[in-house]
Amino acid sequence: MTVRTARARGWISALILAAAPVWCGAVTVNCTTTATGIAFGIYNPLNTVGTASTGTVSVTCSASGSGSTTITVTAALSTGSSGSYTTRTLRAGSNVLDYNIYLSPAYAQVFGNGTGGSYSISEGPITINAGEGGTGSGTMYGYVPPLQNAVPGTYSDVITVTVTY
Repeated sequence: MTVRTARARGWISALILAAAPVWCGAVTVNCTTTATGIAFGIYNPLNTVGTASTGTVSVTCSASGSGSTTITVTAALSTGSSGSYTTRTLRAGSNVLDYNIYLSPAYAQVFGNGTGGSYSISEGPITINAGEGGTGSGTMYGYVPPLQNAVPGTYSDVITVTVTY
C-alpha cells in the first residue's frame, strides 16, 4: 500500500511576511521573502527508511535613501497544524502523518522560532548601503519517519515563515 503525500501545501506559500520597511535615519530597508515547498511524494508505510525532501527560503533586502545601516535578518517557521515543534503533522482529513523540518540533513535541529526545542536562523549584523541590497537563501530539510500506520490520502500542512529585520 502506498500513501500519496501532497506538498506540505504552500510549505511556505503564505509567506511574504517581511511586511513593513525599516527606516534608519536616511536609509530605508525593505525585504521580501520567497520559498519553494517541500514535496514528499509517495509515502510507503512499509518502508523501513524515512522519506526526505527539501525546500528553500530566500530573503532579498534592498536599501534606499542615502548612507548605510546595519540590520540582522531572522527567519522563523510556525508549528503548522500540529501546534508543536516536537512533531509536526501532515493531515488528510482526520488522518495524520508525522514529519518535521530541520536545518540540516542530519535532522538534529528542528527549524522553528527558537522555542519548544526548535531553532530559528539569523544572519547579521549586515551593513547595507543605500542603492544596494542582496539575497540570502537556505535549504530546509523535511523528513517523514518510517513505518507510520498511514491510510491513503493527500496529506498537507501549512507552515508560515516570519522574517524580521
